[in-house]
Amino acid sequence: MDLPLNARDSDAMPQPPSAADLDACCGNGCEPCIFDLHDLAMDQYRQDLRAWRARQADAGQDLLARP
Repeated sequence: MDLPLNARDSDAMPQPPSAADLDACCGNGCEPCIFDLHDLAMDQYRQDLRAWRARQADAGQDLLARP
């Protein structure tokens, strides 16, 4: 018998973006630079991670509240 997955099992933790390759930057002041794009991706990752942690905490509270 298959048991349904709870929210904690079905909600994968966000993964950080790959680091920008130091050798990929041309050094010409591109707009946007690959490092700027990586910074933006890291900002999004941090937001996603905060939201994921909040969902996990809520799911944990739901599990604890069940009889």
